[in-house]
Amino acid sequence: MDKKFVVETSARHIHVTAETFAKLFGADAVLHNKKDLSQPGQYACEERVKVVGPKGELAVTILGPFRPADQVELSFTDARTLGLKAVPVRESGDVAGTPGLKLVGPAGETDMAEGTIVAKRHIHMTPADAENLGVSDKEIVKVKLDTARPLIFDDVVVRVSEKFALAMHIDTDECNAAAAFGAVYGEIVK
Repeated sequence: MDKKFVVETSARHIHVTAETFAKLFGADAVLHNKKDLSQPGQYACEERVKVVGPKGELAVTILGPFRPADQVELSFTDARTLGLKAVPVRESGDVAGTPGLKLVGPAGETDMAEGTIVAKRHIHMTPADAENLGVSDKEIVKVKLDTARPLIFDDVVVRVSEKFALAMHIDTDECNAAAAFGAVYGEIVK
């Protein structure tokens, strides 16, 4: 079985609760699926939100479905554009003590007290993928990308679940550093 997997760039986006979505888009508004993503059941929405920081603002796409907590995922470049200085690198869902932002939608706005992160590099995989690749859930690995600017990403967390599809996610800064454009594959090099 092949040991390589697709490496995808995850651009800035936001996950919202149903309550936050209603504040931003109106009580009767619904999410509209614009494009299915590689992870089963996840999709980019037509709806976008403006995130406002101390020095700037950016438009971000909402990813569906709704989540139990609001979370904005940025690159460090995005964080600098917004004027945020201490955005931590975290796994998705680990937002305690992170900076907040103002969220602005067409029907209203709200202040997010916390929830802004730079997502930690990670690989989604099923238990069968993990067995094939010789890794386990939460293991930290190195991944080699063979691109025009080849490099090895360190500190990549393995995330294992039956609900996942095999794919590594990096942010736009990491994509640019590795020239990871188009179809890109990675390989674990522990």
